[in-house]
This record gives sequence, C-alpha cells and structure tokens, in this order.
Amino acid sequence: METGLVALVVITVLAAFVNGALGYGFSSLTVPVALVFFASRVLNPALVLIEVVINLYVLFINRASVPAVWRRVYPILVGLLPGVALGSYVLASVHPGWLKLSTYAAILPLILLQAAGVRRPLANERAFGLPFGAGLGFLYSVTTISGPPLALLFNNQGYVKQEFRAGLALIRVAESVLTAVAYYHLGLFTAQTAHIAWWIVPSVALGIPLGAFAIRRIDAETFRRVCMSFDVWVVGFGLSRVLLELRLAAGAGAYLPMAAAVLLDAWLLYVFFSGRHVPLRRDRPAAG
Repeated sequence: METGLVALVVITVLAAFVNGALGYGFSSLTVPVALVFFASRVLNPALVLIEVVINLYVLFINRASVPAVWRRVYPILVGLLPGVALGSYVLASVHPGWLKLSTYAAILPLILLQAAGVRRPLANERAFGLPFGAGLGFLYSVTTISGPPLALLFNNQGYVKQEFRAGLALIRVAESVLTAVAYYHLGLFTAQTAHIAWWIVPSVALGIPLGAFAIRRIDAETFRRVCMSFDVWVVGFGLSRVLLELRLAAGAGAYLPMAAAVLLDAWLLYVFFSGRHVPLRRDRPAAG
C-alpha cells in the first residue's frame, strides 16, 4: 500500500473517532495531514462525498433540536451559495501548492483562536450571518474545513450543547451538498477521487461509533483541547512543508511558523490546564 494511503487511513480513523465523540472535527483533522500526500483538487472531492453522509447522520441524531436553531442559522445557509460557487471555481483553477498554503494559513489562526477561548458575542447575529455564510462557503469549498469558524461563532453566541450540534449539522449538510454539486459540475469527481473515498469509508465506519462510545468515559473538555493542540502542530508542520515546496523559505527558517505555533499553543495549553480546578459547565461545548 502507498505511504499516502496508509497515512490517510490512520488519520481518518482518528478524525472519525473525534467526529463521533464531538460531532465535528473530521475534515479539520484529516486535511492538514492528507495534504502532505494529496493535492486539494483530488482530496477534497473524496472528503466531501464522505462528509455528506457523516453530516446527514449527525443531523439525524440531533434532529430534535433543529426547530430551536434553524431560524438563527438561516442567514448563514443563504450566504453559503455564492461562497461555495466561488470557492469551487478557485479550487479547480489555482495551483495545488498555493491552495495548500492558503488552507494552512487560513485554518491555523482559527484553531489558535479556538484554543484561546475567544468570546466576543455579536449584538446583531442575523446581519452578520449572510457575509459569514459566504466566507464559510468559500472556506469549505476550497478546504472542506468549516468547524473552527463555526465553533467560534456558536460559542460566542451562547449556543447550548444540543443547539450547537444541531446548528452545526444543518450548516454542514448544506455546505457539503452544495459543494458536492459544484464539484460535479466542474468535473472534479474522478476515478482517483473514488479510489481515495473507498479507503476512507472503513475508517469512518470504525471511528465514529468508537468515538461516540469513548466520549461517555473521558473528560470531553480535555479531549477537545488535546485535539486542538494536535491540529495546531500538524497544521504548523504542513505550513512549513509547503513553504519549502513553493520555495518561499529555505532550510530551518521554513519551520519558524511551526515553532511559533507550537510555542503559542503550549502556552495556551498551560493556561487551560491551570484553570482546570474551576468547575466546568457541561451544557455548553468548548470551541473545538
């Protein structure tokens, strides 16, 4: 088996485990590792096909909370349309190396903001929803990642656990279906895409139920925070690798972004565990 496929199987089992435990996180963990081995325009269509199924499953199990959140997320759903259309076109047109760079550069600060626990509630949530949805659709269709900005928004706005999961599932079903349609019309689904997708299916089938089982027996807040740290380290490494690939940096200097990200995350991790003596509220999920 090729090294890339082995790495893909391993990371997708881990990512599916996290998704089963938290209800999100599949792409944000898979993509940074998989991009080391596969181009975005090959990887993304395979992941989108898998995510349509995963997101429908998450929406189904959280369907009871949908009536409480759909009016809040409706502006975001409308905004997804132009964002997905533009992002899909960019994916089909831009050089793979620059797509990797933009992916890593976009998601690293978002993950660090999550880890820092930034909270700045918006007074006019509905007015913000449309432009946020457009940006989210663009980000998702280019990277297949949308969890970090959604988690930031929902935690800022005080979504409780079940509303958080239902709102996330609604948006992710919409963005994955819209992106799949756009990819189809742009001819991005190929035999190589199908080959990669078939390797991911067993990982998802194994990882999601294991994650759902395990989260009942481990501390969810600590688990979320450790997952974020893993993401920071992997994204930092990927960013440094693509800087070398595009010859934007040379030698040890290319790894300065990774070193800076790891050091900042280590400090945020220290702050997180220093405050663990404070009782945690269980009705609201930490950003992750």
